[in-house]
Amino acid sequence: MSKKQKAIIYIILSAFFFALMNCCVRLSGDLPTIQKSFFRNFIAMVVAGFILFKKGIGLDYRKKDIPVLLIRSAMGTLGILGNFYAVDHLNLSDASMLNKLSPFFVIVFSMIFLKEKPKFIQAIGVIVAFVGSLFIIKPTLEFTAIFPAIAGTIGGMGAGAAYTAVRALGQRGVKGPLIVFFFSAFSCIVVLPWVVTHFEPMELWQIGCLLLAGIAATGGQFTITAAYSNAPAKEISIFDYTQIIFSAFLGFFLFEQIPDWYSIIGYVIICGASVALFIYNNKQQ
Repeated sequence: MSKKQKAIIYIILSAFFFALMNCCVRLSGDLPTIQKSFFRNFIAMVVAGFILFKKGIGLDYRKKDIPVLLIRSAMGTLGILGNFYAVDHLNLSDASMLNKLSPFFVIVFSMIFLKEKPKFIQAIGVIVAFVGSLFIIKPTLEFTAIFPAIAGTIGGMGAGAAYTAVRALGQRGVKGPLIVFFFSAFSCIVVLPWVVTHFEPMELWQIGCLLLAGIAATGGQFTITAAYSNAPAKEISIFDYTQIIFSAFLGFFLFEQIPDWYSIIGYVIICGASVALFIYNNKQQ
């Protein structure tokens, strides 16, 4: 099996795991978003730490990789907080679709920070995708009404920056468990003061949901890290959109959620832009 084929399998698995994570987060009920994110990342940290020490790798970080790891972790934390808030307040498929704006944010970040001038079709793709997101966000003068969608969009932005950093770390030879452990530990440390001062007691079933969310997130974290370490984003990113299908099924069967026509139009526009960019990028090889 080629590296690209492995990467495709990994990214579809990650899409399922992240859809399942979002479902479990929603099932855990009315708990603070930051508290939910802490448990999700704590479990991922424990699992990654266990793997590191079982394989005898330890916390073998190179000094030159720390800045990129910090960027990946900060943006990943922002991405999770935005995504979890959206998951709690929007349809699962809407929240997932906004999170899938991440590849378009990668193009924007590359232009701003790496001085990489986008191709004309890439620039058009970004514009079209953000137009599509407006059908999901449904802009209104009532900020509180659109805040969950804005949070979801910010989550997609954070994810885009984080995945770019993951790819850079993979090219440097940084092992997946090291990336996952660093990010998970960073995120836990950042939100811990808030969790300690604002902790809300949980019932046993809520703890169970968050444990399942953490396990699913860990699976998603490892598989997406493996995916982007085995192949460039331009070759496999389109398969990440299978998460929308998984989320739509889970949302319908567990929460009786049905996206409205505006959201469906937004899905079609964003997925269409993604497919166009995917075809274009692979023709450039």
